[in-house]
Amino acid sequence: MTRVSRFTFFALRILIALVLLLLLLALGALRWLTVDLPSPDRLYERAAAPSARIYGRDGRLLYEILDPHSGSHTPVSLDEVPQACVDGTIATEDASFYDNPGVDLRAIIRALWINLQGGEILSGGSTITQQLARNLLLSPEERTEVSLERKLRETILAWRLARTYSKDDILTLYLNESNYGNLAYGIEAAARTYFAKSAAELDLAECALLAGLPQSPAGYNPLENPQAARERQRVVLGLMVKHGYVSQEEADLAANEDLCFASVPFPIAAPHFVMHVRGQLEREFGLEAIYTQGLRVYTTLDLDAQETARRIVRYRLAQLADTGADQPARNVNNAAVVVMDPRTGEVLAMVGSPDYFDPRIDGAVNGTVTRRQPGSSIKPITYGAAFDPTRLNPLTAATMMVDVRTAFVTREGDPYVPRNYDRTWRGPVLLREALASSYNLIAVKVLDYVGLDEMTKLARALGITTFDDADRFGLALTLGGGEVRLLELTAAYGVFANTGYRVEPVTITRVEDSRGQTLKIWEAAAGERVLDERVAYLITDILSDNLARAPSFGEGSALRLSRPAAAKTGTTTDWRDNWTVGYTPDLVVGVWAGNADNTPMNHISGVTGAAPIWHDVMEELLKGRPEREFVEPDGMTRVEVCADSGLPPAERVEIGDWRLREPARCPHTISELFIAGTEPVRSDDWHWTYTLDARNGLLAGPDCPPEFTAQERYTLYPAEAQDWVRWQNIPQPPETYSPLCPGDQVAGVPTSPVSNLQSLILTSPDQGSHYRVSPELPASAQQVVVAARPADGVSLRQVTLLVDDLPLATLTRPPYEALWPMEVGTHTFTAAGVDADGNEIEGNRVTIEVVE
Repeated sequence: MTRVSRFTFFALRILIALVLLLLLLALGALRWLTVDLPSPDRLYERAAAPSARIYGRDGRLLYEILDPHSGSHTPVSLDEVPQACVDGTIATEDASFYDNPGVDLRAIIRALWINLQGGEILSGGSTITQQLARNLLLSPEERTEVSLERKLRETILAWRLARTYSKDDILTLYLNESNYGNLAYGIEAAARTYFAKSAAELDLAECALLAGLPQSPAGYNPLENPQAARERQRVVLGLMVKHGYVSQEEADLAANEDLCFASVPFPIAAPHFVMHVRGQLEREFGLEAIYTQGLRVYTTLDLDAQETARRIVRYRLAQLADTGADQPARNVNNAAVVVMDPRTGEVLAMVGSPDYFDPRIDGAVNGTVTRRQPGSSIKPITYGAAFDPTRLNPLTAATMMVDVRTAFVTREGDPYVPRNYDRTWRGPVLLREALASSYNLIAVKVLDYVGLDEMTKLARALGITTFDDADRFGLALTLGGGEVRLLELTAAYGVFANTGYRVEPVTITRVEDSRGQTLKIWEAAAGERVLDERVAYLITDILSDNLARAPSFGEGSALRLSRPAAAKTGTTTDWRDNWTVGYTPDLVVGVWAGNADNTPMNHISGVTGAAPIWHDVMEELLKGRPEREFVEPDGMTRVEVCADSGLPPAERVEIGDWRLREPARCPHTISELFIAGTEPVRSDDWHWTYTLDARNGLLAGPDCPPEFTAQERYTLYPAEAQDWVRWQNIPQPPETYSPLCPGDQVAGVPTSPVSNLQSLILTSPDQGSHYRVSPELPASAQQVVVAARPADGVSLRQVTLLVDDLPLATLTRPPYEALWPMEVGTHTFTAAGVDADGNEIEGNRVTIEVVE
């Protein structure tokens, strides 16, 4: 044998040995992976397990969670499942279901490659058969394990299942065993839980929604997060279009279909609360523990308080529905209530709707945790940020702002002009009244002063989780432009009630297994301080001030209780949501009223819709309890201020010589509450006494005989309020001297303390406005008002309004405005003027666009 032949023979023997070794290793690995694998024949076996029980705070049973296979679990045949449900499930979970061998070979190879590289084995991408094998054949511990071993064992089981059962059998079993959330196992149970109908009655829209749930039943829960469920439904419909099951037109129709959520009735107390607790248990302990460990769950719910709140909701909604034959229907069919202890965060009642089982109102949707626009009920958070004494120049309850039409420029460069609920401008107001009476324009000014970042930062600190992306919000956020959850907003108000400590909503106090072993226990503890106690008290003092809210709500509104209480309402501009959230030292209660399907109500506001529910719940639950006052913390002080300017009154100074004007004490004062160190230091300069010529009412010069003079009091408002002053016909001092006794100086007026960077301000049109010329209207009806006003402290001799740098009008006295006939194109407006000292001044520039 030659040397080459010997080498070849030797190499061949080594190769055969390696092949045999690899084969033995593969057989060993296969034996190791399959030695304790369950048989596919055990797919239909079930083991009995003790049920889980959920109790109220007094030990009364709320609900018993049975193993779905020993309870109401109802398997159905594949023929009974609508084709849309079958197609939606396959398109979403396993598009190649009828073609693959039960496993996804590419996913397995990817897992092996990641493992060889030392990476993490990720779950996901399993076929329908693999999911069935994992959920029904692997042990509870193994099915949640993320490892290559589990993935391979699952794959082997799926391969065996595919050879033991037909594809239709596997799909039928998957549809009957999948977890669709809210205790619904199987498509039939899901149909009854979410839509109160059998699976055979489901349409395309309903099938698409259900098909999207198994991947994350809690995350896509349509009863607590309808928006996420709808987005998931659209994903499923898109996959059905992609794989040819439906046309795009059919998918669009299904996506726009209104869905009614309700459940077939079954024995349960406080169903929304129980389902909320069940979701918490699933997230914390897993489904397997719920169904196999016989959990005993003790909760914070006061069943008597729950039934009281539910009874009041039904009674008040019935009142609203009873409009009489000559009145239009108010169309308010739903309401939700949260009752919480502000000291501990314990949820004492959670009414998600008046009837969990009523499909006409989407009764199964939990209105306490769905996201809705809060209207003005979010304003106290804006004011809380503004009153922070650690910020530079904090605002106070006595800060004056002018409530007149004001345009703000959005990030997109468009004008934003907020309006008050009653479409009325009130001129100068103090922030106490502005918050208590819920003036929109002032709230936007406060947010503009504070900044969105500071306001959303405080909101998050108070427990609002829906304001994470501050960039998508504008100034309308303080009017309810961002969505919140009633449960979280109620907890945020709890911070005001408990002097500034964060309130985490608590629903579970203790969890035990069937042997009595404690798995979880909650102990009451003070949360983190997130708000200065003085700010919390100042907000409380304002929200409990019945006189401060009287201009908007009257003195006898539903916000007034028989004991000290603070409250705030909210109504969205489109009448889809109204709110009342309020508190005493003992309870914080939040109420939402509206419709779960988001249809608008007919002119139902927070004070007429949600407030009566809030009032009755508060009065009933506090009946028999001792009345408690809100305790004023250290570091507060009271100062007498003028009711209109918010400044300490000026004292009259007796001067022997003649003077044109003298400071006058304001006629009305109030005792205002301040955080120490934020009190105003400058005296009021709005109120003056003028010396007039009694013969003609003009200013009297120094040589005017005393028998011809008279003293007249005037209030001099900031320049921003001058148009409002004219609309209100408020007398202002004359600007010229009497010719019978002239002065030797130009008459002027004292200046307001507010300063502006610009001496002349263009107030109309608004920056970024868009106009359209219509050929159907006469030119005289298509004109834009061009208007300007002086800044505070500026006296004007003359104002010229300019369009594209060409004069439009020259005016020598207010109002400084003129009409401009619209022309197609982009146009720039400004104003130029001459002040009392002869100085030339310029105004800001505003650009608009006119199109055909």
